[in-house]
Amino acid sequence: MQSAPVRSKALLLPPQLVSQPQCSPRLSVPVPLLTWFTVANASTSCLSEECVVAQEYNIEQLNHGRKVVDFMRWDKLAFIISGLLILAAIAIVGVRGFNWGLDFTGGTVIEIALEKPADLEVLRGDLVKAGFDEPLVQNFGSSRDVMVRMAPVTGPAGTELGNKVVSVINQTTQQNATVKRIEFVGPSVGSDLAQAGAMALLSALIAILIYIGFRFEWRLALGTVLALAHDVIITCGLLALFRIEIDLTIVASLMSVIGYSLNDKIVVSDRIRENFRKIRRGSSYDITNVSLTQTLSRTLITSLTTLAMILILFVFGGALLKGFSLTMLIGVTIGTISSIYVSSALALKLGMKREHMLVQKVEKEGADQPSILP
Repeated sequence: MQSAPVRSKALLLPPQLVSQPQCSPRLSVPVPLLTWFTVANASTSCLSEECVVAQEYNIEQLNHGRKVVDFMRWDKLAFIISGLLILAAIAIVGVRGFNWGLDFTGGTVIEIALEKPADLEVLRGDLVKAGFDEPLVQNFGSSRDVMVRMAPVTGPAGTELGNKVVSVINQTTQQNATVKRIEFVGPSVGSDLAQAGAMALLSALIAILIYIGFRFEWRLALGTVLALAHDVIITCGLLALFRIEIDLTIVASLMSVIGYSLNDKIVVSDRIRENFRKIRRGSSYDITNVSLTQTLSRTLITSLTTLAMILILFVFGGALLKGFSLTMLIGVTIGTISSIYVSSALALKLGMKREHMLVQKVEKEGADQPSILP
């Protein structure tokens, strides 16, 4: 009577992970005879870039047989284009400057109560015809409460200015409007707001650098922060080029661009780190391309969905939200491109390798080991 065959407890590796490197003698034995102990030792015996590159592999095997897009093939061209755009943005801001709004230059804010709702665009047109320079008319609180913001004008001041605005509105709407509040914002307050906005953007970039450096790796962190600065600088250059009025809503949109772009870059960085730890073969160049290919569909779907919503806001949001939505359209588009060709490419140029992504375990020896006695 024959006994049942004894099944081996050897760990069988998937075909795409089975390799025969020449730099590690531990893998010279047949794969079915490898125990979990041997595989564990062998997995850490060939971590150097030279050893990994020496192994023969097909890059599609690193992506489970799927096609891999060679994004890094165009990294030099992308760096040149990004550098030219940054220089152009800085030059435009230096020559043309920003079109600062009343939040930063100072001006007059008049709050008016209407008897019934009115068309804000009609009110704005009538105020322009009456001689007021670029008044900003918007609702606050309810549809019958109107806030008029305008630059300081010569001549009537204080209550007289408010009464003149109310007189124009009454003639247009055939209502009995009343002034609720008049507020004057001086240039010094606007300068303080500009400095506070700049400090908010700078503080956000520094905080992001610290977080990603602690959470991931400093090469990925530096690439991410430089890519975010790249997004903000180019966006600001386009704002100056198109003479978009810079107010607090534009500052909020720039912060939103940083947050959105950061989210996309963290997803890409996390996949790069995961693949460096998981894929045993392949150079840093190939693993980066594999990671970008795997996250491409997520990046495109998220970006296109966001751009569609922002485009609807740009078309139907009215004049008050034109600047905000246009800034978001520009920033999200640039941020999506920089996630591939700036953040990841910079980390690769800085020498990102597999060893940088592995968790180093320190083994205690001798007297440093814990005592076995109670």
